[in-house]
Amino acid sequence: MEEIDAVDNGINQYDTEKPARYERNTYLSARISRINPDWMEENTADKEDRLFHNAMKVAGNEFEEMLCHYTKSWLPAHSFVSDCIKLRNGVDPSGEILFLKRYCPWKEHIFELERALHVDPLIKYVLYQDDRSLTWRVQAVAIAPSQFDSRKPLPIAWRGLNNDELSKVAGIDGCVFVHSSGFIGSNKTFDGALAMARKSLLG
Repeated sequence: MEEIDAVDNGINQYDTEKPARYERNTYLSARISRINPDWMEENTADKEDRLFHNAMKVAGNEFEEMLCHYTKSWLPAHSFVSDCIKLRNGVDPSGEILFLKRYCPWKEHIFELERALHVDPLIKYVLYQDDRSLTWRVQAVAIAPSQFDSRKPLPIAWRGLNNDELSKVAGIDGCVFVHSSGFIGSNKTFDGALAMARKSLLG
């Protein structure tokens, strides 16, 4: 509701005068706006009423989908990530590596939970198993929500490499890949992914 109200009242999302690098035009307010009669079309009271009801359906469906998301996904994930954060020192003594026993949408929760749980030092890497490839991911935590830059990207020397070449450079068996930006990598085993995270902390 806060987002919709802010858009309707013309409140900027950021305190800056710099132009946006790209436009957002798929949010709810924009979708409803496109339901309005085109400026080149003849508008009548009946047509306006019909389009208004179409807009109500779009907004209603959005509300139901969000309600379902928060009850069936967001809230359970929040509790799950919180429990994993409390156990992080058992994964690595640094407390900077988080292990998810199963993948969940953790990015929506980690920043708020770090503040609430007074996490210090902040978490740098999250480990989880990829459901499709069954390999283990080591993902660097972003510096802030909705940001692409990482708190501590995987080492420069690893970036863009894969398989045997990556394993040789990293000195860790089973490496699969590291993204060219260093925000994520993969290993065939959990122990290998953990070793990648631990070595990255030292870099």
